[in-house]
Amino acid sequence: MSNTLTLTSLNVSELAQLLFATRLQASERPTSEQIRAAIDERLCACGGDRASCVAFVAQEAGDHPEAYAARMRWALRTVTDVYSGCAAAV
Repeated sequence: MSNTLTLTSLNVSELAQLLFATRLQASERPTSEQIRAAIDERLCACGGDRASCVAFVAQEAGDHPEAYAARMRWALRTVTDVYSGCAAAV
């Protein structure tokens, strides 16, 4: 099975990992469009490779453990809101 990802094949957890790895901040109150664009850009930046995307999140979690839980909660909540009703969030 290929590691290549497409936006429509991602579940909420995978979308949240991509959002986590972007430069967007909860304090910026990004729009749905900004969130979708940032996730798409991050997916492209990791070449659609699942391992690369996950490794980046793991590195950030290790580098900033004090912020990991809060940021991941924000990312999960945000992608659930943004992608609710979309096939990508199933």
